[in-house]
Amino acid sequence: MISETSAGDASRLEWFKSSYSDSSNSNECVEVAAAPSAVHVRDSKNVHGPRLAFQPQAWADFTSYTAEAVRP
Repeated sequence: MISETSAGDASRLEWFKSSYSDSSNSNECVEVAAAPSAVHVRDSKNVHGPRLAFQPQAWADFTSYTAEAVRP
């Protein structure tokens, strides 16, 4: 994981909200943007604030793990 203290040039990234974000509660939204070298994650309420950047394989491992964890 790469921790960034500012959003940098986020204008070049195409951000989308998580399909698991609760649209009835705008305080719980996460946005993700994929780039060739990293997957970026930020809080949708603070688009110019800090974001996390993960190597693509680390993000794939994380999403696979969480998908398995939420299965009944």
